[in-house]
This record gives sequence, C-alpha cells and structure tokens, in this order.
Amino acid sequence: MTTGAPNPTAPKRSRARTFVPLGVAAWVVLEVWLLTLVASATSGLTVLVLLVVGAVLGGVVIKRAGRRAFRNLTETLQQQQSGQSPAANTGNGTGAGSTGNGFLMLGGLLLMLPGLISDVAGLLLLVPPVRTALGRYAERSLERRMRAASPGSLGDAFQQARMHRPDGKVVQGEVIRPDATQSSRGYEDEGPRPPLAP
Repeated sequence: MTTGAPNPTAPKRSRARTFVPLGVAAWVVLEVWLLTLVASATSGLTVLVLLVVGAVLGGVVIKRAGRRAFRNLTETLQQQQSGQSPAANTGNGTGAGSTGNGFLMLGGLLLMLPGLISDVAGLLLLVPPVRTALGRYAERSLERRMRAASPGSLGDAFQQARMHRPDGKVVQGEVIRPDATQSSRGYEDEGPRPPLAP
C-alpha cells in the first residue's frame, strides 16, 4: 500500500566512505611489503629493533603529550576559578603549544603502529612547524565546513553551542512561540473543557 508521500531518496555515499577502506588496505599492503623488503636487505632482527624502538618512542610521546594536555587543562581551570581569562596564559608559552597536543598524540600513535610509513609520518608530526601548519589547515577547513553546513547538521549544532550569555555561560534551550506549539500539537485553543461525567 502506498501513501501519497514521495519516497525519500537514498543519501549519496560520500567519497570518504568509498575511498578510506581502499586507502587503508593499500597502506597495510605497502607497509608489509616495505617491512619484507627491509628484512630481506638487512635482517629480521633489524626490522624487529625498528618496530620495538618505534613502539617505545611512540609511547613516550603519547605520555608526554598527555601530561602536557593535563597540565594545560589544570592551568586553564585554575585561571577561570581565579577570575583571569584563559588567554592571559602567554608567559610560559603553553597557550600556543596546547593546539598541537592532538597532533603530538597522533604522531605517537603512528610511531606505535608497526610499519615504516607510519613511523615516518609520526616523526614528521613531532616537528613543531609541521604541527602548526596542520593545525592551521584543520582549523580553516573546519570553519569552512561549518559555514557551508545546512541547518540541522553537526555544523549548525556547533554554531548553536557557541551562543553565550555576556557572562560567558551557555544558554541552553529553544524558543517556543505560542501559536507554533498549538498548531503543531494539532488543536487550537478551545477554551476550558467541561469536566467528564462519572
């Protein structure tokens, strides 16, 4: 049985959902091929040492970045409790470095993954100018996507979350007009209703 409503069209499959699994599969095959190539050129022990050193270095980087992120969070909370603005934290230089903690942790994770390509990418993320450039690119890309987002999407939710009162607190809620609520419920104001007979 059909209703009179048009059938909704299926959403288009995004490029990322199509190409990311293929890219991951190609990356794994390339990593295995490079490891076997290095093992045949040197020895299996060299490959094992490379993998262990990468895993240990990645763990150290992740631990250091986590401590730095926790320290930045603690300092920010202390400044907010004392009434200072968090932007006033420019004396020790942690304010500028706090944006790179995510990329530092990603670099450590890439170092921990077994493989030579992931190790090179992880080492590149340990270089501060590379992290800064990637952070700027990610910020610009996110702002561009949020501006282009349609109403009701995730970008719109971020814009709604940025609405603040003058004292900086987020005001949660929605505007409800009396005429809109009555028509959406399917009845008009009929006045007082008579009591039901027992």
